[in-house]
Amino acid sequence: MTLQVEISGLGLHLPPTIETAEDLAPRIGRSAGWIRSRTGVNERRISHLDVAEMSADAGRQALGEGPPPDLLINCGLSPAQLIPDTAPFVLHALGLSGIPAWSIHATCLGFLVALQNATALLQTGAYGRILVVAAERGTMSRDLSDPGSAALIGDGAGAVLLTRPDQPHKGILAQRLITLPEGRALAELRGHGSRKPPGHPDTRPEDNLFRMDGPRIYKLARKAVDEVVAHVLSEAGLGVTDIDLVVPHQASGPALMVLSRMGFAEDRVVNCIGRFGNCIAASLPMTLALARQEGRLREGQKVLLLGTGAGVSVGAAVLQT
Repeated sequence: MTLQVEISGLGLHLPPTIETAEDLAPRIGRSAGWIRSRTGVNERRISHLDVAEMSADAGRQALGEGPPPDLLINCGLSPAQLIPDTAPFVLHALGLSGIPAWSIHATCLGFLVALQNATALLQTGAYGRILVVAAERGTMSRDLSDPGSAALIGDGAGAVLLTRPDQPHKGILAQRLITLPEGRALAELRGHGSRKPPGHPDTRPEDNLFRMDGPRIYKLARKAVDEVVAHVLSEAGLGVTDIDLVVPHQASGPALMVLSRMGFAEDRVVNCIGRFGNCIAASLPMTLALARQEGRLREGQKVLLLGTGAGVSVGAAVLQT
């Protein structure tokens, strides 16, 4: 059964400041060539705006000239602060009030989880126009002594306006999300929680910086990605060649290369890791918005959304546009 949902608007916020591989190389003790070969990132954006302002800019683009949403879901990982939730800050930056707003935290898979939740709410009729936003300033929390992760991260924001379509064939044809908690320590920012609270004698400054064991995540997630993609294609009654467009989380250059080995043609995969880096939870909505800007995301397509996130979580969905 198709779960009815339509992407009615998309927004993309790209900070104007660009940091190239050459700019970053001396800061992490590696060459620009090493950065490109290991991560696939040529350059990334560095934001000087708060995440709420970034989300609001993308959100205004997604809303266009239409009415305001009746629900706002923030799925970005980077918080404005721990309390209150970031969603009210985004709502304020949009100049809106009296609308429910909350956040979903699922690291890099935040948008897929928000899409799943928003679609369910649209199905019940509880809401009719749901604005999903995600902004990331991950470059602020890079651990420059961990070159592999520091070379990946970039800043940016994306927004998607979700509505219930008039045409019943539009929506999610299949979806699957799984979590493998044996990988919970492979991508971490340990500080500011109950395990490493501020001011505790066991909490170190580096606990507030992001570290990741990319090769071990790749090894753990590789088989799971195959299984999840096979599951959603089977549930949707589709084969690899039936997918018109693949919109992946921009995890890394090597991670995106896996898609060709799975049988997806290179020209059907939206690959922007080289231009923007890994923008965490903003990655998927940013990539969707970029695909629309470039004329690659069109009505009547079967689109595969997929990605991995810390935890380790793996997810995919087939969307009929």
